[in-house]
Amino acid sequence: FIKMELQKLSNGHHHLIPQSRVLQFEGKTSFGMSVFNLSNAIMGSGILGLSYAMSNTGIVLFLILLTCIACLSCYSIHLLLRSAGVVGIRAYEQLGLRAFGHPGKILAAVIITLHNIGAMSSYLFIVKYELPLVIQTFLGQTSSSDDWFMNGNYLIIIVSVCIILPLALMKHLGYLGYTSGFSLSCMVFFLSVIYKRFNITCPLDTFGNHSVDTVVPDEACTTKYFTVNQETAYTIPILAFAFVCHPEVLPIYTELSNPTKRRMQSIGNVSVLGMFIMYFFTATFGYLTFYENTEAELLHTYSMVDPLDTLILCVRLAVLVAVTLTVPVVLFPIRRALQQLLFPGKPFHWLRHITIAVTLLFAVNLLVILVPNIRDIFGISGATTAPSLIFILPGLFYIRIIPSDQEPMSSRPKIQAACFAALGFIFMTMSLTFIVLDWISGENRSLGGH
Repeated sequence: FIKMELQKLSNGHHHLIPQSRVLQFEGKTSFGMSVFNLSNAIMGSGILGLSYAMSNTGIVLFLILLTCIACLSCYSIHLLLRSAGVVGIRAYEQLGLRAFGHPGKILAAVIITLHNIGAMSSYLFIVKYELPLVIQTFLGQTSSSDDWFMNGNYLIIIVSVCIILPLALMKHLGYLGYTSGFSLSCMVFFLSVIYKRFNITCPLDTFGNHSVDTVVPDEACTTKYFTVNQETAYTIPILAFAFVCHPEVLPIYTELSNPTKRRMQSIGNVSVLGMFIMYFFTATFGYLTFYENTEAELLHTYSMVDPLDTLILCVRLAVLVAVTLTVPVVLFPIRRALQQLLFPGKPFHWLRHITIAVTLLFAVNLLVILVPNIRDIFGISGATTAPSLIFILPGLFYIRIIPSDQEPMSSRPKIQAACFAALGFIFMTMSLTFIVLDWISGENRSLGGH
């Protein structure tokens, strides 16, 4: 069917595929479950960096940026759905193939692979920093020790081998549906940390290695509404990283019951709105608890106040379970993309399946061990792959796929799509420039002393 439609397009018979013919893709997933699945695709480790982003922008500027990124994400979903509706394709890489040929497919697959590697790295970074603190709390210790089981680098290797690898070796992604749902529930439980806003006073009783007698500047506990500093450069990448779900939009569309563009767009809008509300509340309460002391990984900031706090321990455990169970889910599309690039048309083979999983986990573990802090993961991934998936590729796909006899390049929708893609290039260039300048400056703003 797709070949017939592509031949018609190449012969000049440009038209939108009738909805009745697209319905052959119809799945059985309900509207509510599709919202759940897309929300799960959106929410990830980026939620832990939002309070840090707010501390470097102020509440009002952060809200403006968060609103803009959320609205642009919804518009990006609209472009993808329109492009998919023309050619009946429900895969991000295949849209790249339709728009730019084989190079487009390779480009889309490489960007998705790099983004998911960044996501896996951010998840294992959380394990690296949080699991030692959980062990420390269970042992009743208030300070870290030099024991091997308190070394985050050893712990991520153990978790990768004992938990992540067995799950990643499953043949089908569908087997991980239950662990994925449990993972999302654990991340929602993360919202309970907002309660700590009401029983942690500023200035903090303890923070890092400072004693209670340390003099704290007045502005350290002052709410800022607009502020710009050198680390503000990380804000847009962190926000973009937190809203990327676009490679999963078309597969979810495929499995949707009664699949129409309007119905899927509503699912996208509801999911983005839900995450927008959750992100804003989490960022606001985290910032209003620690103000200038907010770190790039929020949970680590809480541990500096009371390492033995029971609520924080439960939240930390929930987040650890969530990110650990999410890593295998993220690994599957990377392996699929690599198989399409390196072994196209080859049947399933267990040795290849296992080798790719082991190689990916080894590379990601090495990256997490070598990269100094999670802010760099959020920054680089959010400044490169996230704008590509949200802004650049959907805009370019729309321009190339929508027939020119329906919408000429001078039409308003295509001009908007072109501006949208250009905006992505601007975001990428600005973010990378400021991040590189921040690195070159040589300032020592390491994460929590690590």
